[in-house]
Amino acid sequence: MRHRVSKVKLGRRGAHRDSMLANMVCSLIAERRIKTTLTKAKVARSIAEKMVTLGKKGTLAARRNAVAKLRSPDHVKVLFDEIAPGFASRSGGYTRITKLGPRMSDASEMAILEWVEADAPAKSEK
Repeated sequence: MRHRVSKVKLGRRGAHRDSMLANMVCSLIAERRIKTTLTKAKVARSIAEKMVTLGKKGTLAARRNAVAKLRSPDHVKVLFDEIAPGFASRSGGYTRITKLGPRMSDASEMAILEWVEADAPAKSEK
């Protein structure tokens, strides 16, 4: 039974899953949007939002926790210096998942994971 199990395994062992999700969040930080399966996007969303919360704190301890989780000091620097300050007035919901439909090869549900603030300047210009 699956009662109160909060971790989605994604068909991988622990170390592989952690590395894959860290790489997905680093790609999201670098590219501002990624295309992946819906299940992976939902799991990566929670990690990305926790990293933005650390970025909003801005302390040295928060930076070290983010580097420990993402394993990439360069991406953590971009997160803390560029992305997190854009969410200073927002209390949550930093990412958006847009469903794309099934993938052609295996009919897996695809989605785009992106930052919400990506289109915020466009709305303010109108």
